[in-house]
Amino acid sequence: MTTRRLYYDDAFQDNFTAEVLSCKPLADPLAGQDATCWGVLLDQTHLYPTSGGQPNDLGKLGEANVLDVRDLENDDILHVVDRPVPAGRIDGCIDWPRRFDHMQQHSGQHLLSAVFQERFGLPTVSFHLGESACTIDLRGPQPSVQILEGAARAANAIVFEDREISVRYGTAEQFAQMGVRKQVERTGTLRAIEIAGIDLQPCGGTHVRRTGQIGTILLRGCSKIRQDWRIEFLCGSRAESAARKDADMLARVAAQLKCAPQDLDGSVERLLQEREVATRNLRSLLPKLADADVATRLQSIAPSGDGEVVVVEMLQNLGPEYLQFYATALTRSEKVLALLAVQETGALLFAQHPAVGKDMNALLRGVVDQLGGKGGGTKDFARGALADQAKASAALALAESMLKQK
Repeated sequence: MTTRRLYYDDAFQDNFTAEVLSCKPLADPLAGQDATCWGVLLDQTHLYPTSGGQPNDLGKLGEANVLDVRDLENDDILHVVDRPVPAGRIDGCIDWPRRFDHMQQHSGQHLLSAVFQERFGLPTVSFHLGESACTIDLRGPQPSVQILEGAARAANAIVFEDREISVRYGTAEQFAQMGVRKQVERTGTLRAIEIAGIDLQPCGGTHVRRTGQIGTILLRGCSKIRQDWRIEFLCGSRAESAARKDADMLARVAAQLKCAPQDLDGSVERLLQEREVATRNLRSLLPKLADADVATRLQSIAPSGDGEVVVVEMLQNLGPEYLQFYATALTRSEKVLALLAVQETGALLFAQHPAVGKDMNALLRGVVDQLGGKGGGTKDFARGALADQAKASAALALAESMLKQK
């Protein structure tokens, strides 16, 4: 027999009684569950299984915690629980806040999809209800800012009208005659959700009874996903929570910038301009600073008998741009070879004046092959990074040793 789905007719019922048909240990326990899980079949259930983009309900069967609810191929519903349950009648209950949240998001998705298709010609091709955000994927041209704002306003207007949301049953042919939003090819009696005056869509999910129960619909972004456009949205309690966090964040940032929240645009634009000027100035000063540091550094090193100068240096708190300028300035001098490492990041830079005649790329590869890391370059200039920055000193010592062996 197939499991009777009580939530089809009353998604607001949060408890039920059912007959336990079987309870068996599962061969494939849930990820993260060390202990054995059990699979329970009931004659009827109010617990919704993962399906159609909507996650499963959670709850309890007797004393057992429901960890997952799965839709089986034969139209049975499998309840995954953390302990065995006895045969016979059993009381079940639903995690109601989770259920109602899913109802708000799913009904909001139907409403948004209807608005995007009816008013802007953008059909929904998929839907996902996540733990923190929900998305619909639209097919067609990129929705402009005006379209996104228009869709949000239109959907929220219907929310405020508190229209009825009802369940209908019929065949695909009957629904097609009634103007269903998306045709389905299934045969037999189908279940559909109707939002009065705006949408009719076959769906097996749980929904609220009126649009007012959806709460505010908040669009959070639009991004390109393959050939479609993914709209992120939140409804009801999720939208309220996100709006409150956004307002708190804006207030904190405004306080840090010493401006009113409504003046943030101007303050951020001013900061970006100042950063651009500072970056240009820094880039013009870095080569000059490197030249000065190199002049001092070379004065402190005595050349070897053949005139070669080997600079081995562990640098601190230096960015990659300055490291390159510093190495370049060092190796402008004939017969200078530089082995440089940055302590905080494990960055390595081996460079030489061409007259030295070594192979910096081979040297670097020899070091990272032994100590772990990656990098490469040319015969005169090679850069890399250690997998473990704590080995920076060992890398310099190894590079020196390898040079002496050649």
